[in-house]
Amino acid sequence: MSEPYVITIDGASGSGKGSLALRIARHLGFHLLDSGAIYRLAALQALRQKVDLNNEVAVVEVLQDFDIHFEEGEELSIPYLDDEDVSSQIRLESTGDAASIIAQYPAVRARLLERQQQCLRAPGLVADGRDMGTVVFPNAHIKFFLYASPEIRAQRRHKQLISMGISANIAQLQAEISDRDERDRNRSESPLLPAPDALVVDSSLLDLDQVTQLMISHIDEVTT
Repeated sequence: MSEPYVITIDGASGSGKGSLALRIARHLGFHLLDSGAIYRLAALQALRQKVDLNNEVAVVEVLQDFDIHFEEGEELSIPYLDDEDVSSQIRLESTGDAASIIAQYPAVRARLLERQQQCLRAPGLVADGRDMGTVVFPNAHIKFFLYASPEIRAQRRHKQLISMGISANIAQLQAEISDRDERDRNRSESPLLPAPDALVVDSSLLDLDQVTQLMISHIDEVTT
């Protein structure tokens, strides 16, 4: 039997990869992996347990008993931590910053790697994150890397947070996004970089429908 088909979508926070991954997974009838949400859930677990985020051993310890699952939502997958819908909590910038901090730790990445790879099931998987095409699924059939300017991503994040009833400041969001980009690009463990064989897509001036169509067209070209 052939291996399940894998499509990876990597990119920085706010590049639109989560919404695109869900759309493409639905289009193809594939399963979905939102790896960024897994790291945010891990960060939320650490924050709730009030551990020192700068203590790698302590962070890994609270992930020993880590009960999470996802359900399909309208625009994004719905994350559950200990059977509680924590969609709003994991989208907070404070959670995103915490996720960026703990994602630097090799032991955290090792603990979450197997959980991510276990999501691979027939007929296929669309996986979005920061190292899906380079580390988690290096032999993926199709790889994308999404780029968008920090300014555009801050505007998108602001709109998303406001729609969820969460107050936000665009200037602060842009500063936090830039800081997170710097950490993600320069960490020693699985830095945010496009895979050599990834198609790089600049979504700065494209809406969600346009990027979706571009990516589906590329998938169709590769698979026909």
